[in-house]
Amino acid sequence: MARELDEKDFAILRKLAPEYSGILCPESGHEFHSILPPVSNHIAADEEDFAERVGRLSDEDWGYLTDQIVSGREDLRCMPEEDIETILVRIQGAVSVEAAEQVRRLYHLSGCGVL
Repeated sequence: MARELDEKDFAILRKLAPEYSGILCPESGHEFHSILPPVSNHIAADEEDFAERVGRLSDEDWGYLTDQIVSGREDLRCMPEEDIETILVRIQGAVSVEAAEQVRRLYHLSGCGVL
């Protein structure tokens, strides 16, 4: 189920991609429904750029994003494994090891078609 991003989501998106002011996903032409996948897949130049961008987020931002991921509102299925690993390191440091493991399991289950 697609979600509509709110002001908190757009504030995080502005931290991740300050040069990008639109609400449309650059490749698909439809509105963003998640934050991390379009940054990973369409805005960041490469894995290192993605890591630098997510490094801009506060612990509070990571807590919020982790809640969104765990609840199914932030969909990571289309993200490459290397960017997921970057996210997991950030969640582990900002939230907890347990939260990072929960996100890891969700990502792998979604890739297997279970979710």
